[in-house]
Amino acid sequence: MSTKTKSLPHQTALAIPADKRNATVRILNQHLANLSDLASQTKQAHWNVRGPEFYQLHKLFDDLFAPLGEHIDSIAERAVTLGGFAMGTVRCAAANSAIEEFPLEPGALEYVKALAKRYAQAANSVREAIDQTVELGDLDTSDLFTQISRDLDKSVWFLEAHFRA
Repeated sequence: MSTKTKSLPHQTALAIPADKRNATVRILNQHLANLSDLASQTKQAHWNVRGPEFYQLHKLFDDLFAPLGEHIDSIAERAVTLGGFAMGTVRCAAANSAIEEFPLEPGALEYVKALAKRYAQAANSVREAIDQTVELGDLDTSDLFTQISRDLDKSVWFLEAHFRA
């Protein structure tokens, strides 16, 4: 399945033109795929981290994972609210995520660096979505992305603090 929805499947009384809602749903579904992928990569690191920093990193990765579920749900619900369809399966995420694939070999600091890169990629993409949804006149979706951006930026900080003096 592709995140490129051709038309909105549901009618709504919201006073946002259908073409703008359709464009916003495409943006939302792209970020639904990205954040779903990022969440699974974070859990992959959580489950497989090894080394002297195991407990600290195991807990950190779980803490980073926690807000992603709420953001994923908010993105999906916003897409449906706008009359679209949330493309939220694992297969949809795998087919459509723009997030770089995660290394499968166990590591500690290597996992931290890999996640920092991917969280920054997601954060930068979300900032683009803020601008795009403002241009579409959907300030509510822009506001949703602004909160996600704040949380992703904080996660990047937590990760980068492990390898920057």
